[in-house]
Amino acid sequence: MAEMSNINVQKLTIVQQAIASCCGAILTSLFVTPLDVIKTRLQAQGNPFHDGKCFVYSRGHMDHVYVCENGDSKAWYKKPGHFKGTLDAFVKIIRIEGIKSLWSGLPPTLIMAIPTTAIYYTCYDQLCEALKNRPGKHDEHIPVIAGSLSRFGSATVVSPLELIRTQMQYRRSSYKQLYLRVSSKVAVDGWLSLWQGWTSTILRDVPFSAMYWYNYERFKKMMCKEVGANEPTFFVSFTSGAASGSIAAVVTQPFDVVKTHRQTQLWENETLKKFHRGTVNQPGQL
Repeated sequence: MAEMSNINVQKLTIVQQAIASCCGAILTSLFVTPLDVIKTRLQAQGNPFHDGKCFVYSRGHMDHVYVCENGDSKAWYKKPGHFKGTLDAFVKIIRIEGIKSLWSGLPPTLIMAIPTTAIYYTCYDQLCEALKNRPGKHDEHIPVIAGSLSRFGSATVVSPLELIRTQMQYRRSSYKQLYLRVSSKVAVDGWLSLWQGWTSTILRDVPFSAMYWYNYERFKKMMCKEVGANEPTFFVSFTSGAASGSIAAVVTQPFDVVKTHRQTQLWENETLKKFHRGTVNQPGQL
């Protein structure tokens, strides 16, 4: 009977952790999305057309027009704006587009939260348990292996939603416009085009997860030893998570920039194709 009760408690704990993780991911998305929008805009504004040279023509505040040469053809492209920094982007987005633009991409973010959390943490827990039961394995390597594999799986599954979220954050548009852009991309390049930027996403997320869990476990043990606690307190867990997450984020930041550039190419390439078909606005019509 004692064994049965232990099993029931363990299952209940897993369910509680899953529910708490999903709720936490949803709440975090609501608060962090504005910063994510600003981050995407700042990363993408230095991403010109890759098919030609670009020159800036300023016609006033937040109105930068690019003429992109591709052989004998020229495409005019109105970029989302030139931001000098985080605060400048925050103020200009609210002033020009409205405060709602700071929550662009929130629907796919909320949709992503459930499968990402469920797949990531479930796989992580299961892999940790499986690796602990194998002989000849060092405990300090288990979080690295489990974190890397679980992040690889979850990032691959939600990669199309990540692409859609980046598109919505990059340029404010209606769902109809977004659907037309994505569907035209799929029609031309196939369904695999929805995984555009997957490689850079994996290069960002897998090392991030490996470094995060490795440092988290090490920091947690060190702090528990310092305070003389057998089990980590909330302060120990929070501090360990914040420190390990910050280190991992700084190291993997370049891959996050590459991912944004890769995924925002979808809109830019479609604009250039429309120009060649004669459906893009001329300079005087912008």
